[in-house]
Amino acid sequence: MFKIGLAEDDEKIAALIKSGLEEHQYHVTPIHDGSLALAEFKDHEYDLVILDIMMPGLNGIEVCRQLRAKNKDLPILMLTALGSIEDKVTGLSSGADDYLLKPFHFRELLARLEALLRRNNKNFAPHNILNFADITMDTYSKSVERAGIAIELTAKEYILLELFLKNPNRLLSRQYIAENAWDISFDTGTNVIDVYINFLRKKIEKGFDKRLIHTKIGMGYILKEA
Repeated sequence: MFKIGLAEDDEKIAALIKSGLEEHQYHVTPIHDGSLALAEFKDHEYDLVILDIMMPGLNGIEVCRQLRAKNKDLPILMLTALGSIEDKVTGLSSGADDYLLKPFHFRELLARLEALLRRNNKNFAPHNILNFADITMDTYSKSVERAGIAIELTAKEYILLELFLKNPNRLLSRQYIAENAWDISFDTGTNVIDVYINFLRKKIEKGFDKRLIHTKIGMGYILKEA
């Protein structure tokens, strides 16, 4: 889980950013004062920091300068309502890697953040992409491919595959699948889970050499390559 430092004095905006990023599996530490943010980000290791320019204590420009002097590799994304060319030049020349103007769409913030993390982490993968073997799922576009071939799934088949992709090489009982894919308690008198898994298997395995969803008789199902 990547650690994100957030220096933003508007507590409402900070709370929205924190909530949105945590939904994408980031750990976010919000701080509402520039001086406190500088001390925190200097003393503790973060994968990326987001700085608002206008803050009490120290402004984001000065926080950025001092952070950059200490750590030349730390990704820094600057947020501001100041949109002139001079403001952008000042922000970037202080050491920021990117500059995002308020108001912004959260998806743009997320895309900028992921681009910076990808630049500094070779193994970084966006949290909207789930991979296993040659299957790729994009949870933004709700699209699925296997070996580059698009696979059309129903809504329930998609939810079921997403559950497997988030739990690779883990045996999933019918009870677990029922509670997490159907949000119901498992009814031993129905075979609905087995039916939908067969539907899913036909779509993601037909025409391919490797089976991926395997049955453990009396126990459940597991997504694995062998």
